[in-house]
Amino acid sequence: MTSVQIKICGVTNIRDARSCAASGADMIGLNFYPRSPRHIEPKVARQIVEAIPRSVETVGVFVDATADEIRSIANAAGIGSVQLHGDFSPETCRQLARELRVIRAFRTDPRFQPKETALFSECDILLDAHHPDLRGGTGLTCDWPAARATRPFARFLILSGGLNAQNVGEAIAAVTPHAVDICSSVESAPGAKDYRAIKNFVAAVRMAGRSVTASS
Repeated sequence: MTSVQIKICGVTNIRDARSCAASGADMIGLNFYPRSPRHIEPKVARQIVEAIPRSVETVGVFVDATADEIRSIANAAGIGSVQLHGDFSPETCRQLARELRVIRAFRTDPRFQPKETALFSECDILLDAHHPDLRGGTGLTCDWPAARATRPFARFLILSGGLNAQNVGEAIAAVTPHAVDICSSVESAPGAKDYRAIKNFVAAVRMAGRSVTASS
């Protein structure tokens, strides 16, 4: 198994973005959902994109936006990857995937069926915990058995939901995702990152990744 990638979501400013990059994050998430406490404007997002190394991928997070809105904001912010939460059809995702890297997000609620993710073959898949009101950043734990069952259907699987430095090793061993995503567990407040927590999380992921590789 190759190294597990790390995505830190809900970045709202240049200082935090640079800290994530310096700590070893492979991706950072920039939230364009207006109802989120971590919401930022495209102008701010572009400043963040231009302030960090190109080796760190920037991902725009959208909830129930139209394809035209997504294209417009992605262009204004200078991002090439988008993470989609809500009602997005396979066809809409297929169209967007011609221009952007598309990460289709699913919540592991009782109705979730792992094989449904196969309908989004042009997309990478992110699995998050279910919350009746919030879309991401809930701190709730994803259903790991459901995530593991999704692994055969996803070309690239990102595990999210309730991860932290204490449980991410167990999560990686249980699910074997390609990447892990964290938000609220590395914050001092919504949208404000805790640098020590970030470093601890990155170290835990790297250690878990080496353990999985050694045992495979």
